[in-house]
Amino acid sequence: MNKLILVTLIWAFSFSLIGEYLKGVDSSFAAFLRVVLALICFLPFMKKDVNLKLAFAISAIGAVQIGVMYLFYYASFKYLSVAEVALFTIFTPFYVTIIYDIFKARFRYLYLISVAIAVFGAFVIKFGAINGSFISGFLLLQGANLCFGAGQSAYKFMLEKYGFKEQKELFGYFFVGATLVCALAFLIYGDVSKISLNLKQICIIIWLGVGASAFGYFLWNKGACEVDSGVLAIMNNALIPAAIIVNLVFWGKDSDISKLILGGVIIYISLLVHKKFIKFYESKSV
Repeated sequence: MNKLILVTLIWAFSFSLIGEYLKGVDSSFAAFLRVVLALICFLPFMKKDVNLKLAFAISAIGAVQIGVMYLFYYASFKYLSVAEVALFTIFTPFYVTIIYDIFKARFRYLYLISVAIAVFGAFVIKFGAINGSFISGFLLLQGANLCFGAGQSAYKFMLEKYGFKEQKELFGYFFVGATLVCALAFLIYGDVSKISLNLKQICIIIWLGVGASAFGYFLWNKGACEVDSGVLAIMNNALIPAAIIVNLVFWGKDSDISKLILGGVIIYISLLVHKKFIKFYESKSV
């Protein structure tokens, strides 16, 4: 779980860096640069004699979890405000838990209790006015949430199925799939008039590619294999209070402190409920 906490902190800063310094940069171009840099980081570790079936599966997971997810995510901003986008990402934990159980051919309804508490905590933090024409944006964002949740669950399932230990030798294929999708997205939707970067933006892109993407996604998916799907689902929503704290402390953005504290406490309670009560109940039921 420590890996998930560390990545949550990294991504909390990355969220603010994107919002503060990459405005005006073509989003598909920025996404493409990030995944290319991440792929370069893993090229020295990739081996040709890896299980081809597994390598293809990991490439497909990367294409969905990052590549297709970005397409849905950026398109949703045409219909939703930033606050609405943040609000509707709280449904990701449901997809993580449900999809993982589909892979395992089971349904553990008790896990949904702790996940629902975490979703409610994130909802408390990000709740605000919603305009009347948000259905298209909402559906697009749920597509992004579904891709991100499905990717995590699929990666966890595949690694458990194959028992692959040296993940760094395999993870480069994750970014092969993501690079192909992001390259296609840039070719189709990219705006070449918005691809010029200043020195500060170049440094931020490098950090996002190497730190947030290469190191972050690797550590997040590796951590996902070390916890159960309920904890993984809950940690998906822990990013919301972390991102708000970073934005508040380092950039002085306005935020409702009372909502932040209350929502953060509720998310923490959801983790306690899951670890102390639900897992204990399930162990007694076996």
